[in-house]
Amino acid sequence: MEIAGSINPASMQMDNIRMTSAPAIHSPQNFSEMLKRASSSGNAETRPKSAPIDKEDKLYKLCLDLETFLVKNLLTGMRNTVQKSGLINEGFAGKMYEDMLYDEYAKDFTKNAGFGLAEQAYRQLTSRY
Repeated sequence: MEIAGSINPASMQMDNIRMTSAPAIHSPQNFSEMLKRASSSGNAETRPKSAPIDKEDKLYKLCLDLETFLVKNLLTGMRNTVQKSGLINEGFAGKMYEDMLYDEYAKDFTKNAGFGLAEQAYRQLTSRY
């Protein structure tokens, strides 16, 4: 019996596939040549320097809100994996309080943890790499 979406090894034809491999770096000459090529391709003078981020800009604050939203979704997903015992009936007010508490956790994590998602989004939107 074959499960839909599974790979059947007998049906795979390896003779039609040509695999390319990276050059061997066993010798010190090859390794030093690779280092020289890598350093010349990413020369510090040619790379754009990242401009400082204006943390008072409205766009940055919106990017920070985006990061907070994503962290809140992560926290909510983790919170939903915890089983409740049913010993205490939360009710509507308890659920609202818990949701507001996790909103504040997300804001605090975003401000203090330094995830960097807001900075990356801001640089992407302002084309400042």
